[in-house]
Formats: sequence, structure tokens, C-alpha cells
Amino acid sequence: MTDATTLVILGAGGDLTSRLLLPALGQLLKREPARSVRIVGADREEWTDAELRAVVDTAFASMDAEDAAARVDVTYARTDITRADDLRALLGGLTGRVALYFAVPPAVAAACIAALTPDMLPAGAMLVMEKPFGTDESSARELNSILTALVPETQVFRVDHFLGRSTTLNLLGARFANRILEPLWSAESIESIDIVYDEALALEGRAGYYDKAGALVDMIQSHLLQVLAVLAMEEPATLDEVDFRAATGAVLRATAVWGDDPAGSSRRARYTAGEIDGTAKPSYVDEPGVDPGRETETLAEATFEVRNARWAGIPFRLRSGKALGTPAREIVVRFRPVRHLPRGLTGTSDGAVLRFSLGPDRMSLELNLNASEDPLELERAILSAELGEGALKAYAEVLSGVLDGDPMLAVRGDAAEQSWRIVAPILEAWQRGDVPLDDYVAGSAGPEAWPTRS
Repeated sequence: MTDATTLVILGAGGDLTSRLLLPALGQLLKREPARSVRIVGADREEWTDAELRAVVDTAFASMDAEDAAARVDVTYARTDITRADDLRALLGGLTGRVALYFAVPPAVAAACIAALTPDMLPAGAMLVMEKPFGTDESSARELNSILTALVPETQVFRVDHFLGRSTTLNLLGARFANRILEPLWSAESIESIDIVYDEALALEGRAGYYDKAGALVDMIQSHLLQVLAVLAMEEPATLDEVDFRAATGAVLRATAVWGDDPAGSSRRARYTAGEIDGTAKPSYVDEPGVDPGRETETLAEATFEVRNARWAGIPFRLRSGKALGTPAREIVVRFRPVRHLPRGLTGTSDGAVLRFSLGPDRMSLELNLNASEDPLELERAILSAELGEGALKAYAEVLSGVLDGDPMLAVRGDAAEQSWRIVAPILEAWQRGDVPLDDYVAGSAGPEAWPTRS
């Protein structure tokens, strides 16, 4: 792709721009030197072009992409992106492929979208939104309505960098390109599936956003349900945006809380003071900017069911948390044990376990094999393969789709609504106090009363 793209960064002075967006762009342009991008930054800061250029250069340097930085034209315009006149001045005269990246808090993004009108936007302009998309199903639907009044759905990119993770994409190859797996990929052979993304990181100064969201919304609603959809989807005819997103969307429409029992199928907890990697961490409630009265959870777990012919009756357990010791980041597929073991074989006969680790990226298969000393005794053996990180990091992979105008790895509007619909019963149960807020020590594996991961 050699056609130039103008990337308009709304919120150019923010942390997301310097920490994630610009380094991803640097990596992408380093790998694809023929790609041409122009950056137009907008924010309320009294910056000059040179000051934004310095931010770009620093971000690109973090990816060893100094040569790529020299090829990028950078301009800055002081702009109140919630004012229609400012937006008209910013966007007027832009031609060719244009992408507007909303690198701002959700409330500011919503105000900006409300100020936009179709005539302000260059022909074919793409609108790129960060999570969270809305605050519930109703607000997500309303936001979708506003966006699609501005541009067609195919020009709206709801960013989910988890869909750009190499391991998530590796699920497609492992499943659809191997006859040994695809016939077994259903409730007939699979017993349960876990999708876990635990972090050693604590709050790290994100109270402004996180204390209003919590682990369930921040990770399970926003990311892990999308991973579930990729894992459980029917084989699409192609991996273009129409077939791929239709397949994942069908999974989400079929997904519901396990047993329609949100209180019995979910858990929540919050970390107390502890130590992580030798560094003392305060209790979550003592972190700057936290309102203890919100009872925000930092660890969430919920079990869901995909109610279709392939998956009915199989629990999908999704879990994510912060400030955890030895955090697991993996997809775990547990197969059913064999129906019968011949007399004479001894030892374990547990079902096989397929794991996709989400960093470092690795796939492993745990099987029962004959022991070396006693051929009639079974023991567990692990076959593993290093998958690598992929040529591009997750944000760069998603950004590549944006710049190419390919929304395959973006969340479609109905999928964003369905994600809120799926977790709504759990959020309501928690608000009613039906599920206790447990405690766990920072640096531990979680609440002592919770089952141990295997």
C-alpha cells in the first residue's frame, strides 16, 4: 500500500498517542517503507509543529524507526475538538485517504462526534474509536447511530488491540489449517475453555478511567469476549471483513451468562497492600484518585455459554485482574478424557490440554504418553512450539488495517452492543450486592477462597 494516508490524531498531546499509537506507527512504517503517512495532530495544547515532531521522533526512536520518522510530514493545530468551528477548520482541505483517530477519553470522543457533521468530513474518511465504546448496550447503540449517520459502518474502526495480537490470529491457523483439530473443535470433544489475562501491573496512575470501569468492563467486556468470539466462531469463507466479522458476531449473539445465573457464575475481588517483584504496592483503595465507595473490582471472573449447536453446554471462563503474582495470560482448551481405557494401562487418563500463551506467544499440547521405564504406565508429556510475537505488535497490526481501510480487525457496531448485553446481568447483580467483593493481597495469585488455576 503506497497511497498516502493522512492520520489526524485527536488528542495528540495525550499519553495514548505517545505511548501506544505513535510507537505502533513507527514499527509499521519501519517494516513497510513504501507506506506513506502524514500526521496532523490536534489538541488544546499550545504546541508548535516542532513540538509534535519531537514527540513523534521520540516515539519512533523507541521502535528503532528513526529513518521512518524522517519520512513523515508532521503538522499541529491547536484545536478544541468539541467545537464544530474548530473541527471544520482542522479538517477543511484534507484530501485523499483520511483517518481520524480519537486518542481521547470516551466522553471527549462522544462530544467530538456530536459536533461533527457529514459535510465536515473528507470523502471516505475513517473514524477510529478507542474503548470503552459506550457505557452500556443502550449508549453503545446510540453512539453507533450517530457514527453511521456520519459515515458508513465500514468506515468506523472500533479499536480492539487484542484482535491484533499474534496469538489471537494464530488461533485461526491452528484451528482451520489442521484437520487434527477442526473435527474436535466442539462440545463433543471439548470439556471447557478458559481465557485468562492476569497482570502484575497495579493501577499505575490510571484511576481516572479504571475506577469507573473495573476489571469486568476494562478487560472482559472490551477484549476477552472478542477473543472468545474468534475462538468459537464457525469457519468463515474468507478472512475479509464481511465474512470474519459476520462469524464472530454470530458467536456473540449466541453468548449468555452461564445458567442465566449472574451471581453464581461470576466473582469479583480487589487487591490490598502487598509486594510485587520486590516493590511495595498500596491497597487499591489507597491509590491516588480512587473512590473507595465505588467498590471497583481489580479482578473479575465470569463464566459464559455459547448457545449454539457447536458449543451448548460448554463453560467459557473469562478472567482478568491486576496486581497478581505469576500472572497467567493464556487460552486453555481442555479436551474430554477418552471414554474407555484398555485394561492394563495405568496412570493418568485426563483429557488433553491445548494452551495458547499470550506472551511470550507459545502453543503447547499436553498429552498422555507411555512412560519410558514402564510402557504400560501413562504419564503426561507436553509438546510445545514457540510462535514468536509476529512481525507487528498488536497496535501496529490494527493500525495497518486502519491505514489500508480494512476493518477486519475492528469491532463491528453490533458486536460492541452485544458485548454490553452479555455482561449486563453481571453488572446489575454486582450493583445489587448479590456478589461479594473479595480481597486478595497484591502479588498473590488472587483470593485464597477462589479455586487455584491449573
